[in-house]
Amino acid sequence: MEALKQAIEREGVGIGSEIVKVDGFLNHRIDVRLMERIGKAFFEAYRGEQIDCILTVEASGIAAALTTAQAFGGIPVIFAKKGDRRNVGPEAYAAQVYSFTHQRMNTIHVSRPWLPKGSRVLIIDDFLANGEAVEGLISIVHQAECELVGVGICVEKGFQPGGQRLRERGVRVVSLAIVEAIEDGKIILKEDE
Repeated sequence: MEALKQAIEREGVGIGSEIVKVDGFLNHRIDVRLMERIGKAFFEAYRGEQIDCILTVEASGIAAALTTAQAFGGIPVIFAKKGDRRNVGPEAYAAQVYSFTHQRMNTIHVSRPWLPKGSRVLIIDDFLANGEAVEGLISIVHQAECELVGVGICVEKGFQPGGQRLRERGVRVVSLAIVEAIEDGKIILKEDE
């Protein structure tokens, strides 16, 4: 997606060889117009599919999930909550997820009533690195006996294995921007094929 790539080139910063810092427009301060365009891009990518709901994980994936759901006509967004919560209750699907960003293991939960059996689910998230968050969400989709339609990612770190592993398993992954490398603080994006 050209507008997202331009924002990354203009404002993104590479830290070390693994961290893509885009918090000025994507996941700390949100550029709402860009986020609306991201939602429309995911809609275009999955336009021919029946999607019953969008699934993401708190907190950074929520904005992209909301604009995508809006583009699909206002379908529900479900977000997996991190950690133990008294308000989630015992009737929840759960998965263990290692956070690349926070360098720790989290348990994510979705209350069972919000993910009805047989739902066709599109996963949306802001980043894909090693794929742990997406794998956890896929586990929850399977626990709920739902159908995974695909995965939409704003920024994929193509130099980390998450995207490749998912694609090798037959998961349809649509990434709007793929980072090939970080060189001297500069983010190198993959050219469109």
